[in-house]
Amino acid sequence: MTTDYKELGFVNTREMFKKAMEGKYAVGAYNFNNLEQLQAIINGCGQSKSPLIMQVSKGARDYANSTLLRNMGKGAVEMAREQGYTIPIALHLDHGDTYELCVSCIESGFSSVMIDGSSHPYEENIELTKKVVGYAHKYDVTVEGELGVLAGIEDDVVAAESVYTQPAEVEDFVNKTGVDSLAISIGTSHGAYKFKPEQCTRNEEGMLVPPPLRFDILEEIEKRIPGFPIVLHGASSVLPKYVDLINSNGGALEAAVGIPEGQLRKAAKSAVCKINIDSDGRLVLTAMIRKVFNEKPTEFDPRKYLGPAREELMKMITEKNKNVLGSADRY
Repeated sequence: MTTDYKELGFVNTREMFKKAMEGKYAVGAYNFNNLEQLQAIINGCGQSKSPLIMQVSKGARDYANSTLLRNMGKGAVEMAREQGYTIPIALHLDHGDTYELCVSCIESGFSSVMIDGSSHPYEENIELTKKVVGYAHKYDVTVEGELGVLAGIEDDVVAAESVYTQPAEVEDFVNKTGVDSLAISIGTSHGAYKFKPEQCTRNEEGMLVPPPLRFDILEEIEKRIPGFPIVLHGASSVLPKYVDLINSNGGALEAAVGIPEGQLRKAAKSAVCKINIDSDGRLVLTAMIRKVFNEKPTEFDPRKYLGPAREELMKMITEKNKNVLGSADRY
C-alpha cells in the first residue's frame, strides 16, 4: 500500500526550487540518521525560517528501519507545526541506486527521490532515470538525476576520482529523462577527506586550500538549460573549528578539508537551488560528544552528551542557512 507523502505533511521540491531560483538562494538538504539530528534540523530551519529538505541515504534508511523512519518524518512535521514553523518540508532519498529502492521510498511516503545512475554508461543512466521518473510522477513525487561523478565516500557511494559533468550532455539528458532537478559535478566531493593534500595549496596560516569549483562548467550548463534546478552534492565545508575540536579531544582527522563557504554562497546565487550537507553535521555531533567524554569521563547518560551535540548542530544549521545558503527568513 502506497503512503501519500501529503498525508504525512511533506511537499515535493518543485515550488521550493522555483522560489529559490527567483530569490537567488539554495535550499539546504540535511542528512539525518537519528533523533537528535532530526530535532536539530527541524529546529534549525524552523527558527531561521528556511525551507527544508530532510535527506535520507539508503544506509540511513536501513539503519533506522523504513517504517520507523516514515513515522519519525511525520512526527517531525507535526512537531514543526506545533512550534509555529510554517516552512515547507520535503523528505528526499539521497543517492538511490536502483529503481526498486526509489519505488519503495515513494510507496513509504517520500516526496522526492534521487536516482543516481552516474556510475552507469550514459545511455543506461538515461534509461534508469527515465524509468524512475515515469513511476514517481504518477504520485507527484519529484526526481533528481545525476550527470558526472563525485569523488569521495558517502555511505555506499564510493568513487576514487571525480568526473566533471559534460555541459554538452545536460540538455539531452534532461529532455530524455524528464527529471525535475540535476546533480552536477563541478569539483565538490563526498566525505570529510574531499581532496588529497597534493591537490591543495596552503594559505598564509598554513591551512590547506582546495582547488576552486569549476564555475565555468556551471555557467555553461546554465546557458544550455536555463532556469533548470541544479544540485550540488558533497558540499560540506568540513568546518575547521569542529575538526580542531575533534582532534583536541582525542580524534585523528588529518588533512580534512571541505568546500569554502564563499564558493558555496556564490553557487547559491546561480541556478544551484539545492546544496547537500552531511559531513558537517557528522563532524558537529562527533566534536561535541568527544568534548563531553573528554571533560566528563564518568558521564554515561546519553542525554548529557547527545543534548549538547544536538544544540550545536542546530546552531550550525542556522548559521549555514543565513550566511551560506541565503535561505533564512524566506518563509
